[in-house]
Amino acid sequence: MRTPEARSKSLVPQRGAVLVVALVFLLVSTILGVTAMNSTNMQERMAGNLRDSNLAFQAAESALRDGEAFLQQATLPAFNGIGGLLQRQNDSGRVEFWNAHDWAGNSRAGTPIVGVAAVPRFVIEELPPVPLAGGSVRFGALPSVRFYRVTARGIGGTNDAVNLLQSNYQR
Repeated sequence: MRTPEARSKSLVPQRGAVLVVALVFLLVSTILGVTAMNSTNMQERMAGNLRDSNLAFQAAESALRDGEAFLQQATLPAFNGIGGLLQRQNDSGRVEFWNAHDWAGNSRAGTPIVGVAAVPRFVIEELPPVPLAGGSVRFGALPSVRFYRVTARGIGGTNDAVNLLQSNYQR
């Protein structure tokens, strides 16, 4: 049995140090959890943007191949500026030129791809002919070589991811 003095010592008010320490640990763990959640969210967005960019690249690559396949025809139509068949354009090697180009009105549609926001499109420019040096007495001069520049535009899963590719084609 406890004496009255022992009972009075146990009734001494506590200072709550354990409560303060527990609240500090709870605060630290909450901050760590929120930081981890924000980091995970950022990584998920980065992975989504990378996937979107990759889809845009694959769509542009597909349109580029469609443009090169178009150039393999036996005869080509006139390059009169209609339907994505252009004569050589000034500054067509610059991104700004193609960002301002009317892709919906003056280009050719490539093969549709599942999972992208729009059908990839391409434009073909006919470059000036390049005469070949040489020839023979019997057959005369060698024919000129024709060059074409294919510019393709692919859009990823959203309209925010756009990729432009160019290739030169000799025929």
